[in-house]
Amino acid sequence: MIADWIRELLRLADIFILTYFLVINSSYLVLIGLAGAEFVHHLRRVPFAGHEETYRSPLTEPVSVLVPAYNESAGIVQSVQAMLALRYPVFEVIVVDDGSSDDTFERLREEFGLVEVPRVVPDATPTRGRILSVHVPKDRPDPLVVVRKENGGKTDAVNTGINVARYPLVCMVDADSVLDPQALLSVAKPFSDDPVRTVASGGVVRVANGCTVVAGRIVDVRMPRNWLVRVQVVEYLRAFLLGRTGWSRLGGLLIISGAFGIFRRDLLVEIGGLDHDCIGEDAELVVRLHRHLRRQKRDYRIVFVAEPVSWSEAPSTLKVLSKQRRRWHRGITEILTKHRGMILNPRYGRIGLVALPYYVLFELLAPVIELAGVILVPLGLYFGAIDAGFALVFVAVAYGYALVLNLVALAVEEYSFHRYHRWTDLVASVLAAVLENVGYRQLTAVWRTMGMWAAIRGGRHDWGTMTRTGFQTVLTPEPPKQEEPVTAREGARAESGS
Repeated sequence: MIADWIRELLRLADIFILTYFLVINSSYLVLIGLAGAEFVHHLRRVPFAGHEETYRSPLTEPVSVLVPAYNESAGIVQSVQAMLALRYPVFEVIVVDDGSSDDTFERLREEFGLVEVPRVVPDATPTRGRILSVHVPKDRPDPLVVVRKENGGKTDAVNTGINVARYPLVCMVDADSVLDPQALLSVAKPFSDDPVRTVASGGVVRVANGCTVVAGRIVDVRMPRNWLVRVQVVEYLRAFLLGRTGWSRLGGLLIISGAFGIFRRDLLVEIGGLDHDCIGEDAELVVRLHRHLRRQKRDYRIVFVAEPVSWSEAPSTLKVLSKQRRRWHRGITEILTKHRGMILNPRYGRIGLVALPYYVLFELLAPVIELAGVILVPLGLYFGAIDAGFALVFVAVAYGYALVLNLVALAVEEYSFHRYHRWTDLVASVLAAVLENVGYRQLTAVWRTMGMWAAIRGGRHDWGTMTRTGFQTVLTPEPPKQEEPVTAREGARAESGS
């Protein structure tokens, strides 16, 4: 017989876990509500946003788009094409090939006719990998610069791009991303609206798997066929679109994704660029900006803009997804450990008193408590510490409540942006919202816990190899004589990238 005190411990633990899930899901609902209010406000002001005036204004600050690339041959050409087609008055695209072992550079050179040019690169931010060469298009007016360097990791590639950049704003974009034509203009709009206080702005990241790309643009948005990726679509909507929009409205935004974020270059130089020793370099940069500006008592804004969209390829296999989630959670652990002096510190305002404690309780510890619930609740039921009614309430709060949140997130997105036009895609989204709670959440909790443990143990940081399949590049049927050359070229790329 199990001792009564052990049974009591199980009962108390199960009550704690139930309360935790109730609080965390309710906090997500609050964030979704704040995001919904922001979207309503956004939709009302769209006709008066002044994007056309921003585009035509000579005062709009030029932007350097930084693209760190490591073994990205599957989609690098389409991504660069999309970036060169962005609607923005003055900008440049800087691709930093961080010692790729595949044919990333060769594909760029063939597509854009690159030639090497002499160029002195300042050391404004610290870098480790030596620059090998700088290239620009020979016979094209594209504002493209390709830098080849020794491998030093993503952080080193971005810092190199900051050093090469000529313009006052720098936009960090993943090499596998495809941007909407209006994306850069929209995400830079806060700098035009409030040029004195705005120091950083982030944009939405959506899943590109299943979408059709033509000449570097998303022309057909569809739900992917892979159910693992479909679940991630729902997850991205809830976390990247709604969660960050809610935090932005609260003035407590801590994460701007490295897949699409824009910063003032002078401030990046001032704080020493990205941290080489933190695997979550993009989020750590935002936290360090908060810390630096709060210490100087400067009035500033870090905002999230829901309108601009960066489309990125999501992992389509469990192996690649596990690497991604371990890396993400290791990054969160390292960031919160490095900046632990800010937590509950009134000196840092709502960042120290609200945002960081929230991330400790509901981001850092969430996978551990999730796994504890999976183990302890069945144990409590087996040993009689709880009854069947409690177990049903637990399932309803932990997973039923989460399902409701997913459905609310889908409804808010559908009302606000309506990206998926087919009813079959909406049905797939609802089914994916259900499936997320069956196996997927538990697996990601295991991987995230492993990432936390890796951060605690320490060890070597690695950018890692994320297998890419490339984007679907199907052209709209046209007369055969006009379509054959292009189809052959694009078909070859799709075949080699799959």
